[in-house]
Amino acid sequence: MTANPYNTDLDRNPANHQPLTPLQFLERSAQVFPDHVAIVHGELRRTYAEFYRRSCQLASALSQRYAIRRGDTVSVVLANTPAMLECHYGVPMSGAVLHSINVRLDAATIAFQLDHALSRVVIVDRAFMGLVKAALTLAAVKPVLIQYDDPEDTSPINSDLVPDYEALVGEGDPEFDWLMPEDEWDAISINYTSGTTGDPKGVVSHHRGAYLLAQGNALTTSMAKHAVYLWTLPMFHCNGWCFPWTLSAIVGTHVCLRQVSAGPIWAALADEGVTHLCGAPVVMSLLVEAPAEERRTLHRPVQFFTAAAPPPEKLLARMNTLGFEVTHLYGLTETYGPAVVNDWHVNWSSSPPEEQARLKARQGVRYLPLEQLEVIDPVSGVPVPHDGETLGEVMFRGNVVMKGYFRNPDATAKAFAGGWFHSGDLAVVHPDGYLQLKDRSKDIIISGGENISSIEIEEVLYRHPAVNVAAVVAMPHEKWGETPCAFIELAHGSEADAQKLRQWCRDHLAPYKVPGRFVFETIPRTATGKIRKVELREQANKAAESCTTYAQC
Repeated sequence: MTANPYNTDLDRNPANHQPLTPLQFLERSAQVFPDHVAIVHGELRRTYAEFYRRSCQLASALSQRYAIRRGDTVSVVLANTPAMLECHYGVPMSGAVLHSINVRLDAATIAFQLDHALSRVVIVDRAFMGLVKAALTLAAVKPVLIQYDDPEDTSPINSDLVPDYEALVGEGDPEFDWLMPEDEWDAISINYTSGTTGDPKGVVSHHRGAYLLAQGNALTTSMAKHAVYLWTLPMFHCNGWCFPWTLSAIVGTHVCLRQVSAGPIWAALADEGVTHLCGAPVVMSLLVEAPAEERRTLHRPVQFFTAAAPPPEKLLARMNTLGFEVTHLYGLTETYGPAVVNDWHVNWSSSPPEEQARLKARQGVRYLPLEQLEVIDPVSGVPVPHDGETLGEVMFRGNVVMKGYFRNPDATAKAFAGGWFHSGDLAVVHPDGYLQLKDRSKDIIISGGENISSIEIEEVLYRHPAVNVAAVVAMPHEKWGETPCAFIELAHGSEADAQKLRQWCRDHLAPYKVPGRFVFETIPRTATGKIRKVELREQANKAAESCTTYAQC
């Protein structure tokens, strides 16, 4: 075979090939726009020159004081604060891997993560110090604790003799020659799954994927230079969907928000000129249900990106009235956050509101940096027809898919079987190529041999004017095997009972899909706003034990 002449005497060398890393976004912004405001937090205004300098100092201090080296793990338990942003740069600049921990986890789960990730240092917001210390009594590792005192935090000052974050940064060298990855395949972060079916799995992300998704975010969300981003999405969740790195790429401004509540969100939107934010539908509900005295007038459209359950039509309509343009995203921790977008067509905006809501409920098409996205029959391995009806599993292939699960080769092999990442999500593909999730494989309800999508029932319930939140799970049934059980949060000031909602479902669903039981209560959610269906299934199982008739179940 004749050698390819374009590969002859044209080798890679330092002049023409460098590993991709999002860390260079910050370095460039600090060089080109040193005085532009990078971070807003309460009264604090921090420029890009300061942001970069402090990140270098953090990297230097970790390297010099604690001998952090390539491949070490530095864990953080932080709210959406400037320190969290600095850790997204300073930790990997030291060569270490950033491990962001969900601040709402219990001590035992945090202990598992610290042990499994082999954590050497833990940077902790003082409000969570008690939780972390409780976790360390259960953990085998003995990492160094560093306390961050957020000036916006009102919790009591911890008097324990724990190294101080600001003092640590202060002793670092601002001219530190930070470490580029030796290879763009090197790990930049590890994030743990929820562990709903066993121990949490550590998802390892690499510099290349973080670089590509950070740029993909900017393109997908139409972020112009100097965009202003409000942190309503927890940064511990998939590294804030890579937006901590995206904002540096476009020299944007991070507006930190320690606690997600309506008043501070509306104030930031108006006072800081916010252009973009992300969050679950629960954040949208906070905005639209805020008292009139807390709401502010928006002088420009604000882009809102959501990646949980499809927002109900009435919520989308209210958001639009208030000045928000909502876009549906979809992804997983294993894909660095969102890798699928409901890419809106201009002509869809002229459709009736009901049709627009139907279109917005779809998850959409692949992100630009994702090479392949398919809905595949998991048995035959063949993509499903684009008929909007045939169920298959959503599978990903590309550079924004994780390296694998840390210290878990069996789970990694299973997830990558056949050369695809298996999401576990079930979906259909519409004739125009847009996919729509129908359920998690574990959430499908099998009643009398028929598969029932919990999402389909939830969509019907959301259309009822009295329903604010709906969650449907399987409940054991003596005759049918399983039957749908609906948990309902009513809209403020609305009234509805099981009989009315059951009739509503009968009017819009096949009879076998109508929930046999309705439960009216506050629905439990995770720290990122997702509904805890595991807890709801446990409640449904207990309720089934007391059922004596189909009417009750």
